[in-house]
Amino acid sequence: MSACHVCGAETPAGAAHCPACGTFNYVPHPHIKTRRKSPPRRNPEPGQDPSTIARFNTFLGVKITNSVGTMWCAYGFAVIALISLPDALKGGTAPLIAWIAQTFLQLVLLSIIMVGQKVEGAASEIRAIDTYKDAEALLAEVVQIQKHLLAQDAWLQQLINAYNAQVQSGAAAGGQPRGEAPAAPPA
Repeated sequence: MSACHVCGAETPAGAAHCPACGTFNYVPHPHIKTRRKSPPRRNPEPGQDPSTIARFNTFLGVKITNSVGTMWCAYGFAVIALISLPDALKGGTAPLIAWIAQTFLQLVLLSIIMVGQKVEGAASEIRAIDTYKDAEALLAEVVQIQKHLLAQDAWLQQLINAYNAQVQSGAAAGGQPRGEAPAAPPA
């Protein structure tokens, strides 16, 4: 149970409206608390794994990937592949096709594809961070709008209470409440 912010009546947990006065009660989504506690996830950095062997394997894998995934490595592999091209040309069609598929494409395109993946991965990470920042800004804006609406609810409730008090005081004095048309005379 929680209390209504306007009239103080007890409302069921998670209820959107107060049963006594009908005022809207903001109930934050459970993910909001979780999101505030943890920043966006990033790729694990090398060396975060506690075991020595795993740290070494991660270190070595990152170093090899970073060196093979460069255009300079692609140029080097192309030179190595071109050294064996004369022998492939002498052998005829089958050795030439095998050289293209097994030597040139595998050696050279591997590095070029890795370069492309690094470029796309970096752009994707930038977009993800920007999207996270946009969502965080929107959440802050929505919270401000909710605070504004709560203030408006309180103000409107004050106006309703003042009007009801005025109507009741007019009825208690035997007069016609202000704002209402007089009753029709009996026929």
